[in-house]
Amino acid sequence: MNKVKHCLFILLILVFQACSDGRVYEDFHNMPNHSWSVADSLVFELEDVQLINTPNLIAVKFNEDYAFSNCYLRIISKDSSGVILDNKLVNIKLFDQKSGEPLGKGFGNSYTRYDTLPFFFPQNTKSVTLLQYMRQDRLPGVEAVGIKILE
Repeated sequence: MNKVKHCLFILLILVFQACSDGRVYEDFHNMPNHSWSVADSLVFELEDVQLINTPNLIAVKFNEDYAFSNCYLRIISKDSSGVILDNKLVNIKLFDQKSGEPLGKGFGNSYTRYDTLPFFFPQNTKSVTLLQYMRQDRLPGVEAVGIKILE
């Protein structure tokens, strides 16, 4: 009986470690009516997050109503007093250029695409703002947008 309890305890620890996937922070903002307006600023507060040149991921959850193959995002990082530390434009590819197949994982008509940002957030970043930077006031088909910071 002791061996069984011991094995179950080890299995529980392994499952817990596998589920954590090394993330320090992850948050999503859901879009009302599955549409992202050019006026919608998505702010992610990183007050308690230690940034030490770790990989940063951007995530876009989209569906079949999204009409483009990519999404341009403006990513603005600010310090605790609101001073802009960095302001970058990134292009997130959501569909394969040749086949038209959605990139990312999902089921039905909804997919989530994670992409690594080509830069690190400055260490004194306390908030990150995401803005859609397409040539259209509304982006139908965008269900949620988020960031993920890894260890």
